[in-house]
Amino acid sequence: MNTSRPAAPSTAQSVWLVTEREIGSRLRSKAFVISTVILFAVALAAVVWGGFAAGNPAATKVAVTPETASVVSGLTGLEVTDAVSAAEAADLVRDGTVEAALVPNEQLRQIDGLTDPTAPGPFDYTVLGGTDAPSGLLSQLSQRPAVQLLDPPSTDFLVRYFVALGFGVVFLLAASTFGGTIAQSVVEEKQTRVVEVLISAIPVRALLAGKVLGNTILAMAQILALAAIAIVGLTVTGQDLVLTGLGGPLVWFALFFLLGFVLLASLFAAAGAMVSRQEDIGSTTAPLTMLVMLPYFLVVFFNDNALVLTIMSYVPFSAPVAMPLRLYLGEAAWWEPVLSLVVLALTCVAAIWVGARIYSGSLLRMGARVRLLEALSRS
Repeated sequence: MNTSRPAAPSTAQSVWLVTEREIGSRLRSKAFVISTVILFAVALAAVVWGGFAAGNPAATKVAVTPETASVVSGLTGLEVTDAVSAAEAADLVRDGTVEAALVPNEQLRQIDGLTDPTAPGPFDYTVLGGTDAPSGLLSQLSQRPAVQLLDPPSTDFLVRYFVALGFGVVFLLAASTFGGTIAQSVVEEKQTRVVEVLISAIPVRALLAGKVLGNTILAMAQILALAAIAIVGLTVTGQDLVLTGLGGPLVWFALFFLLGFVLLASLFAAAGAMVSRQEDIGSTTAPLTMLVMLPYFLVVFFNDNALVLTIMSYVPFSAPVAMPLRLYLGEAAWWEPVLSLVVLALTCVAAIWVGARIYSGSLLRMGARVRLLEALSRS
């Protein structure tokens, strides 16, 4: 009779077994499934609303003088305001009463602040805009006239803000949600003593690697699903132009997200291993949460500050948001995302090494919170 014991699984097999266990447990969780469905529904609603808003634009407010009133006669989608002179029409644009004004070329010299008040082109009138010229007006004119901007923008604030917000919210939600779940899972296994059974069969580091890999797969699956919803939704609702400049930055964002998530997942698992009760998780994960939130807010609030944005694009915890934003705006040289990704990859390797030492030195310690130096020394 053969009484030999079955061979122990290899490290790779152990990692994959834990990975399957993590994915299966999350997919069986009603809370995870419901929250994911809600997330997808919100994303879909946002895309549909954007398409509806784009297809039903508000009336464009336009000021005209007696000489240019006939130009907009019969045009739809315009809210016309009469001005006595070109100077008065320009004041209406400056104070935001209207979005644009049509003024006679011979009155351009009456307007202060124009860089070139000469009569440009073969037309009898010029469109005055604030930071830009409303496309709803220009598209209806039979011939495109000259355009003068009263306040030419150095950067498009709204584009910067919403792109930073979009990248930032996705990374912040994924990192904080999955990171917190990993920490809670580790503590739960310690409380129920399941971890003692697990490490009797597989190496401790394989257990950590499987947890990180399983949650990374789930997080990336959510990101890809959100991207698919956005792309299909924008295409169906006729917002193809919105996607024009997002191709490259989205690919870079996926790469930065992958490494950034692995970095944080490793540290959250280590933070969870340092405590033995669910009530104590906040004491070890709070610093990690701040490392995610603080750079995110800095990038969003200082998105129009070139120096701050450049610095944050090389900080590992903010690079997944800052660098794709700079790429979308065309403010980064071709080599900058490569260098930033290398910095993030090296930081990721260091974080995995430190996280593995903390995890190994704390996993079997019960009772009071394990101190950081003690966990590192006992691994």
